[in-house]
Amino acid sequence: MTDLSALEARIARLEARNAIAELTTAYAVACDEHDIPSLSALFAEDAIFESPSGFMRAEGRDSIIAMFIRMLSGRGPGYHWTHDLIVRFDNADRNRATGIVHSHAETSPEGIVSLAAMKYEDEYRCASGRWLFAKRTIKFLYYVPADRYAQCLNSARRLFTGTHWLPADYPEELASWKQFEKERTAHDEACR
Repeated sequence: MTDLSALEARIARLEARNAIAELTTAYAVACDEHDIPSLSALFAEDAIFESPSGFMRAEGRDSIIAMFIRMLSGRGPGYHWTHDLIVRFDNADRNRATGIVHSHAETSPEGIVSLAAMKYEDEYRCASGRWLFAKRTIKFLYYVPADRYAQCLNSARRLFTGTHWLPADYPEELASWKQFEKERTAHDEACR
């Protein structure tokens, strides 16, 4: 690879990373504005949207949009914002990448002002020069009514569906978390 072609490849990666960052922001804006056409345009035709709890699950763009229409129909104003973004490009296929996006939201499902912290584990695909979501897995650290936040954060059941409480999707299920807790417990016992 010549110096010029290496530079061109690096610039293409930077441009792709920027396009993916804009994709994640466009998702937050479309959700907040209940802009269904814009939201639909962000997903590949065969995309998957899911959560480990099963709280959200749809396959195919049309099913994903139907799920969002149901969810947004009972929701008033909301505000989503994305924080950290990690993008890893597939070395074998320059039109594919994966990412992790940390995010927060203030929402009002069924009139209940709620707070959420989540992590998206994404798969992206570039089609016709546009980066799209091929798969989006949302994992909730918490999704709680605002007036219950202080009581819920230290509980394992931090995901309120509107009718019942579910265990949070992370961090307790992470291998690193479990290993840390195992080592901490062993250390505490050794110090007694």
